[in-house]
Amino acid sequence: MKSFVPVAALCAIVVVMFVLPGNLFSTSPVKPSAEMLKQLEAEFMKAAADKGSQGYMSYYADDSVEVPNNAPLILGKAEIAKGMDFLDDKNNRLTWTPVGADISSSGDLGYTYGNYEFRAKDKEGKPVVQYGKYTSIWKRQKDGSWKVVLDMGNASPEAK
Repeated sequence: MKSFVPVAALCAIVVVMFVLPGNLFSTSPVKPSAEMLKQLEAEFMKAAADKGSQGYMSYYADDSVEVPNNAPLILGKAEIAKGMDFLDDKNNRLTWTPVGADISSSGDLGYTYGNYEFRAKDKEGKPVVQYGKYTSIWKRQKDGSWKVVLDMGNASPEAK
């Protein structure tokens, strides 16, 4: 009986040191959700408003694709960035609101869609407003962050 007590005590110590802390104090990442993607959209828009094209492009994956309205596909973050400098003009304001979102059952791919509004000034300094719809496809990156891998939009009348 005496030889059993040290073995049992050692087993108990191992359980307390290695098994219980992992179960009691788990810091596993939050499960991806549609709401998480909508929150990312809000952060994405704030980055664009605060930092212009640099903030906007920080949410794009290197291999992203842009599907612009009435224009050819734009492949790659570097190529997309070439057309985003209009966001650096403080007279221009791009805002968008996600209407819906979903995430794959595997938790590594998701999409958002909604309405956007672009406010600018024309050559005479008069306000111009353009409305449209968008869809963004998001992918979890190797480092755990989420980036836009495909973005598309098309013009439309003002959303009601």
